[in-house]
Amino acid sequence: MSRRALSILGAGPLALLLLLSHSAAGLAAGDPAKGKQIFTKCQVCHSIQAGVNKVGPSLHGVVGRKAGSLDSYNYTDAMKNSGLTWDEATLDKYLTNPRKMVPGTRMIFPGLPREKDRQDVIAYLKQAGS
Repeated sequence: MSRRALSILGAGPLALLLLLSHSAAGLAAGDPAKGKQIFTKCQVCHSIQAGVNKVGPSLHGVVGRKAGSLDSYNYTDAMKNSGLTWDEATLDKYLTNPRKMVPGTRMIFPGLPREKDRQDVIAYLKQAGS
C-alpha cells in the first residue's frame, strides 16, 4: 500500500473523530446565562424549581429524564407514550417545534427557531436544573 493511501486511511478515523466530537460539542456549546434570559419565555408555563409545576411540568432535572415521567404532573397520553428521553439532541429537536415532534402535546409554545437560542436554553436547563 502506498504512503499516500496509508496517510489517507490514517487521517480518516482521526478526521471522523474530530468531526463527531465537534458535532457533539455543538449541542453542548450553549451559554447558560443567555439561556436563563431566553427561559423567561418558558417561565410562563414552567418552573426550574424541583416539585413546582405550573401549566407545564417542572423542568428541574429534565435533562436525562424520560418524557412524561414526572409523577407530580398530569401529562397528555401523547407525551407519556412518546418514548422520548430528554437528552440534548432530543431537547434541541423538540424545542424547534414541539407540536410537530409530539402531536397531541398541550404545549402551545411554537418553538425556538434559532439553534443558538436552543443551545443556550439547554445549557441553562442542565446547569440550573441539576
